[in-house]
Amino acid sequence: MKRFHVNVRVKSLHESLAFYTALFGEKPTVIKEDYAKWMLEDPHINFAISLHPENAGIEHLGIQAESEEELAEVYGRLKRAKGAIREEGKCTCCYAKSEKSWITDPQGVDWEAFYTFGEATMYGEGANARTTSIIETTAI
Repeated sequence: MKRFHVNVRVKSLHESLAFYTALFGEKPTVIKEDYAKWMLEDPHINFAISLHPENAGIEHLGIQAESEEELAEVYGRLKRAKGAIREEGKCTCCYAKSEKSWITDPQGVDWEAFYTFGEATMYGEGANARTTSIIETTAI
């Protein structure tokens, strides 16, 4: 099985170890004085790209639950990570109907915890609406 890899540059290893251990609900499998690694089987990775040529880079990271019960478990981890949680609730975003909450890690990277329960025909509504239409005509 292939595994997706993410490496985030952090300001404080100690602060980040506490944050990510709480968020993932597991201790790291490797800890060095300047490095830590979690080899997670759960959650699996959902990797997406969004066209934003004016501001390319990491948009956010997240944990997608497969049920409302799993979402409640992940939400509990957000609370233990001790950051300001922004509850978005039920929403339309990224062409999907979801329920989600957000937290920001010590480096300023936004993390979402969400459960998707349907598809949508538009990118988003409300706070997730796109103010301008971005269309790329290059086909794969």
